[in-house]
Amino acid sequence: MGRKEARDLCFKCIYEFEFDKEKSIDKILEFCYLENEIGITEKKYIEQVLNGVKNNLEEIDKIILSKLKNWSINRIAKVDLAILRLAIYEINYMEDIPVKVTANEAVELAKIYGNNDSKSFVNGVIAKVIESKDV
Repeated sequence: MGRKEARDLCFKCIYEFEFDKEKSIDKILEFCYLENEIGITEKKYIEQVLNGVKNNLEEIDKIILSKLKNWSINRIAKVDLAILRLAIYEINYMEDIPVKVTANEAVELAKIYGNNDSKSFVNGVIAKVIESKDV
């Protein structure tokens, strides 16, 4: 398994967390690991991102909302929200991943799991996050 597949699993874990914030990260990871063969490197990545998103959720959501006008977190499709949280965590906290890779992977996840508007929506928000980070 490579980083792309690990990112896909990580997205699914973040998505699951959105629906049951009382469920422990360990339980989410336990189920993820039971259902998939995951190498040590991928486990480290998934655990880092999932814990990082949970621990920085308020800041990540503020970043998302700062790029949207007259939106609330509840208005964003749950799939799109999970993708954005993953991508913004990578952009802001994982300097070893190029932002262009993160952006491309986020759009790919939106194409696979989102609705017809997800690709454009995710791409637009991520582009604004990257643009403001460069300033």
